[in-house]
Amino acid sequence: MTDMTDPAVRVAGARELAPDLLVIPNDRVDLVPNIGVIGGTEAVLVVDTGLGIANASEVLAFATSVAAGRRLFLTTTHFHPEHAYGAQVFAGAATYLVNRGQADDLSTKGAGYLEMFRGLGKVVARRLDGIRVPTPDVVYDGVHDLDLGGRTVRLRPTGRGHTTGDQVVEVPDAGVLFTGDLAETGQFAILPWFPPHDTDVTGVGWLEVLDRLALDGPRVVVPGHGEVGGVSVLTDVRDYLRELRDETWRRRDAGLGVAEIVAEVREVLVGRHPEWAGQEWIEPGIGCLCAEHDAAQG
Repeated sequence: MTDMTDPAVRVAGARELAPDLLVIPNDRVDLVPNIGVIGGTEAVLVVDTGLGIANASEVLAFATSVAAGRRLFLTTTHFHPEHAYGAQVFAGAATYLVNRGQADDLSTKGAGYLEMFRGLGKVVARRLDGIRVPTPDVVYDGVHDLDLGGRTVRLRPTGRGHTTGDQVVEVPDAGVLFTGDLAETGQFAILPWFPPHDTDVTGVGWLEVLDRLALDGPRVVVPGHGEVGGVSVLTDVRDYLRELRDETWRRRDAGLGVAEIVAEVREVLVGRHPEWAGQEWIEPGIGCLCAEHDAAQG
């Protein structure tokens, strides 16, 4: 195993986006998500946990302090470990609720992702000591409106994109949208295309999801990783995925193999976005879009 930066959540950096609505930023640390703490008069909702028991304990302590006696809820944007694999810490302190697609992802792929993440290095493996695949308290179908008291938060599944069970968290009165990994800033989109183990990501579906989300015109967009921004957070990722699709499909139409396409498209996209992190996600993205292209051709 190799070491990497410790994926530690820093609750001291929390900042307010709107009254009683905070984000704990990831500060561009790998495997640390942006985490939301959203309050109403009766309850507080936490969005994502961070990776492992220690991180989730920090988040729970922070949220408990913010709640000041109000009831606690937890939701996660999707099943990936840095977003959800701390949920066990909230047992007995908060009600953990997720959409049906995410619950299915946890039950069918959760154990495999836990083992995969344990293989990412010693630091990550230590963070995952004692972790179990999360078990939700409440699983809902369709859109779920959560009344926090004077503020209703909408938990909305989007359909397949980054994962099968993606959901966004909308705070309509504040114009704030938490996207999970459907959007990031300052990096190439994360397409977890890992055949034959996991091929649920869809570049085509992801583009459609981002088009719909952008049309809603949120005032503030909190991506899964990277800086908080406006609606351009969504449109920038959408535009990149279009670039990736178009550059890939044009070469596939010309009969190029995946390896040739990867070499050419990687050079093109790194040249266009030299400051972006996550260049390792270009290749799986091309693999995904080649498969989608070929499936459409029959």
